[in-house]
Amino acid sequence: MKHRVMKTSAGVGLRLQHLSAVLEDRPSAAWFEIHPENYLANPHAAEMLAEISRHYPVSVHSVGISVGSATGLDRTHLYRVKSLIDAIDPVLVSGHLAWSTHEGEYLNDLLPLPYTDESLDLISDHIDEVQDVLGRAYHLENPSNYLGFTGSTMPETAFLNEVVRRTGCKLLCDVSNIHVSAHNLGYDARRYIDELPGEAIGEMHLGGFEMEMEPSGSSVIIDTHARPIDPQAWDLYAYAVSRFGPRPTLIEWDSAIPAIDVLLREAAKADAIAVAVLEETRHAVAV
Repeated sequence: MKHRVMKTSAGVGLRLQHLSAVLEDRPSAAWFEIHPENYLANPHAAEMLAEISRHYPVSVHSVGISVGSATGLDRTHLYRVKSLIDAIDPVLVSGHLAWSTHEGEYLNDLLPLPYTDESLDLISDHIDEVQDVLGRAYHLENPSNYLGFTGSTMPETAFLNEVVRRTGCKLLCDVSNIHVSAHNLGYDARRYIDELPGEAIGEMHLGGFEMEMEPSGSSVIIDTHARPIDPQAWDLYAYAVSRFGPRPTLIEWDSAIPAIDVLLREAAKADAIAVAVLEETRHAVAV
């Protein structure tokens, strides 16, 4: 099957409360991203999504495939997601480097895993299976981290590089997650970006976060997706564009969700930053 091509401009997350407004007003969005789990048991929403997909490119971002689960993939869920994907033919499909299921139980969190050879085998086998079922590349998203495992034997970037090499999957570079994790774990966010395989990155994400103070006086950043993009994340995004070139970029906003016009303004800001970075790069080359 020949799939549609994603635009390199910024899109926004399409949430259930926006469906009617999008169908009625046809806002000037470049593309939308949806969570398939919101539509699998909601036939009316699925019908509205099918209509929207005829007018806008749509990206599917699963929160339930759980490629990091030690007890295996939920194949029933995977095939239900495939049915939705077949119906709307999204421009790309993505999910998380995390686990959220155990022995058939779904957890309301995206949980981390140690970066070891055992985890590498597990993740690679599951991504191979997902890609075989879906018939297309799966884009794996780097997580937001709040702790590290003492048992990890490689850095996250090395782990991601090896998953890409083994499976041929693509990466979803969540720039805000990199900033969150770098702050919380004490590493260099720009170096992290430098170590990613740029040719594998098919999409980028930007989302808001909150700073919380610990009793010790230190701070931790929580990836809430509940506010505008932080200036530090915008700066890191500009650096990512300078390294990778333009990529489709999503504005994520999953809590305290505003009107879609607010999301579109954030998307326009991402586009403006990307254009400015590329102009600066062209000027530097010309000089």
